[in-house]
Amino acid sequence: MQAVKMYTTAVCPYCVRAKQILKARGVEQIEEIRIDTDPHHRMTMMEITGRRTVPQIFIGQTHVGGCDDLVALDGHGGLMPLLNAAT
Repeated sequence: MQAVKMYTTAVCPYCVRAKQILKARGVEQIEEIRIDTDPHHRMTMMEITGRRTVPQIFIGQTHVGGCDDLVALDGHGGLMPLLNAAT
């Protein structure tokens, strides 16, 4: 349904919260890319986003940002349209 990708680490409460929000909005599958187990993924994430923190969330081709950005997007009513448009 939705193409959601998230850069994460094993012990990250913000990653857990972001996944909870996405699942509550009907996202069944999240492609998780663990940056704590592969330094290459960490470098790729930083190059793409310009950020060092996790989670970094992509919905389709759109970089949403971190958990706070996801919460704000949802609060302004922008999350569902973005999820519905993503393939």
